[in-house]
Amino acid sequence: MFGPLNPRELVSGSDDYNTQMLYFTCSSLSADDRFIYLISDRTGVPNVFCHDLETGEEVMLTHNTHGTLKSYVYFENTQDYGLGKASVCLDCARNRIYFIQDNHICCSDSDGNERILNTVPQGRMTAFTHVSADGTRLCVPMTDGRCLDYDPETEGSGLDKRPVYDIDDRVQKEHLNSYLCVYDTATGRLLYEKTVPHCWITHVQFNPTDHEQILYNHEWSSFDCGIRRIWLYDHRTDEISRVRTEGMEHNGHMRSRHDWVCHEMWQDDGKAVIYHGAYHEGPAFVGKVDMETRDYWEIALPEDYDAYGHFTMDHEGHLVCDGYFKFPGEIKAVFENSTDNGPDPHKKDGAYISIQNVDWEKGLMHWLPLCRHESDWMGQDAHPHPIYSHKGDYIYFSSRNDKTIKVYKVSCAAPTE
Repeated sequence: MFGPLNPRELVSGSDDYNTQMLYFTCSSLSADDRFIYLISDRTGVPNVFCHDLETGEEVMLTHNTHGTLKSYVYFENTQDYGLGKASVCLDCARNRIYFIQDNHICCSDSDGNERILNTVPQGRMTAFTHVSADGTRLCVPMTDGRCLDYDPETEGSGLDKRPVYDIDDRVQKEHLNSYLCVYDTATGRLLYEKTVPHCWITHVQFNPTDHEQILYNHEWSSFDCGIRRIWLYDHRTDEISRVRTEGMEHNGHMRSRHDWVCHEMWQDDGKAVIYHGAYHEGPAFVGKVDMETRDYWEIALPEDYDAYGHFTMDHEGHLVCDGYFKFPGEIKAVFENSTDNGPDPHKKDGAYISIQNVDWEKGLMHWLPLCRHESDWMGQDAHPHPIYSHKGDYIYFSSRNDKTIKVYKVSCAAPTE
């Protein structure tokens, strides 16, 4: 042990089945922190459950019997058939989940009352969806299905069956499109569909204060990842703009098209976007951009912070991460996992949940390790994807350090001896 750590507490899970949180682009917690929404395969196939954190009672909100839908991250599964595990997102203020079942775009309330909003057009592949903060809009990103159409020669290997071909390269060469499809959550009506040429979109996020603005990505960019990853679509003006550009940073590093950039997210006030990545042939970094002025702040991490991780933010601007941190002199465990063959330059061997207090103007980050998550990172579902509670007193995360994935929480209070 290299320092004091807090004990992690089991929230939900069993050695007999897998239980995980929703994807980090939305919260998994109701606005009052009373309920946590989880994906579990306890029925033999994935379904969504609402877990009461006070009583421990759980309600099944979906009624899937068809397995897992093929989509981004879930490459090995069945097209147009099953629950879209990547599609589940939560309206935390109204306790409604949105998801794709087979080819239907659906909604369920906290009692498990389902309704169909609309249908995914034939021949399209979906990914992570997002509901606006006011609860009126749902964005479903779609891409021409050819992007994930593989045969025995290009079929992937490993746990996630990631295709062996360069997906973005195929998108460019075959002129494939993505589509920002925005629906009215009350009626299910398609409000608009924005076509984005030569693009593979997998992450979408409405501006928290303006549902006419959508942050989106170019996934696994085969070139210029440093400036092709993050984009903004403004529906009012029908304009698309690049979020990260090239230029000299205050820390002496150059923002370059050759950098690797990932995991963008909005600040609560909708005025800035947080992201992270790695400089070309340089260290990892965490960045922030003012979306009005396009001023940038990027903080380079210590050279030995080379373990892939995700950053998310609380309502006060503090960050939490499931990777990068290590104690001075610590020798990390060596293991391989099936998602180490992606475009990111860092291995997935981070072991800690840690908080970062950031002074963007001074370029300073203070790291506070809270606990070891000890996940094996084997496949997307075992990525911890930590999130703060809305009150900011606990952090919730997924982890598999035995045979199944379970959900845990840890106190945000500074650890003591």
